[in-house]
Amino acid sequence: MAELADRFGRRFPYLRLSIIDACNFRCSYCLPEGYRAAGARPRWLELDEIARLLRAFARAGMRKVRITGGEPSLRRDLTDVLRIAATTPGVSTVAMTTNGSVLRRRLAEWHAAGLGALNVSVDSLDRARFHAITGRDGLDDILAAVDEATALGLRAVKLNAVLLRGVNDDELPAWLDWLRGRPVGLRFIELMQTGDNLDYFRRHHVRAEVLEARLQQAGWVLRPRAPDAGPAREYAHPDYAGRIGIIAPYSRDFCAGCNRLRVTSTGDLRLCLFGDAGISLRPLLQHDAQQDELFALLATQLGLKKAAHGLHQGDTGATPHLASVGG
Repeated sequence: MAELADRFGRRFPYLRLSIIDACNFRCSYCLPEGYRAAGARPRWLELDEIARLLRAFARAGMRKVRITGGEPSLRRDLTDVLRIAATTPGVSTVAMTTNGSVLRRRLAEWHAAGLGALNVSVDSLDRARFHAITGRDGLDDILAAVDEATALGLRAVKLNAVLLRGVNDDELPAWLDWLRGRPVGLRFIELMQTGDNLDYFRRHHVRAEVLEARLQQAGWVLRPRAPDAGPAREYAHPDYAGRIGIIAPYSRDFCAGCNRLRVTSTGDLRLCLFGDAGISLRPLLQHDAQQDELFALLATQLGLKKAAHGLHQGDTGATPHLASVGG
């Protein structure tokens, strides 16, 4: 199989595929007013389109696919999506990011369909804070589901927490207590500016390097990064079963190790989370005979990928909020 690369020699074994842009949470940093469809109900990718898309990306070198949203569990055919991904030749890892709202009820079903790695968004270990951030009061149930996922034997179970100044940036001691005996990854994600959150960003942004320095001072050691890993700098400590990752998009050379591409729920290829625009792949997902043409289009588009995003200049591209592209 031919592996595609961009002008800077970066290869892309990792695809983040959004299958729906709707979400049932109202996270303060993403959809504080809740999900509202723009105009007519969007026509999300169908199962046969997803199958053709994944085959083409696998041919281009994709080995890991992460199913995202919005909230992917809002799609009734999510189990079928996972099964398609897991049976695509060349795909070795099927991961998913979810808010965990139905995780306890459907985890076994998803695992049986081929789900091998799971990220759950948990922005606070404090029940009241979690409710204030997300608009939902389900923290205890979600954390119980995370423990069940670990016991089930998934390849990787991780939690995602967006760092918010004045909201949850004092919780590191609580997180360390929680991680001590759990073989779970925790990802602290630096708040990113999007098209509609500038005021919120100015109030609550905190540089992730501040937290990273605290970890290093406490004896946490940076681990080597796997080729198909996400953007986190991962730290380990001999006294803890869990690991901590730092995702710092405003750090120097963050984009140098980019290894992932994105496709939106309606089939637009996004070369960068904060790119200016996407190109629709959907016209080339209608027939199996279009695979060569689709592969050629991917090769052409990779030649247009920029060296880095424009967040440092306040350029958020065409991303109004993270749910629109899948983060």
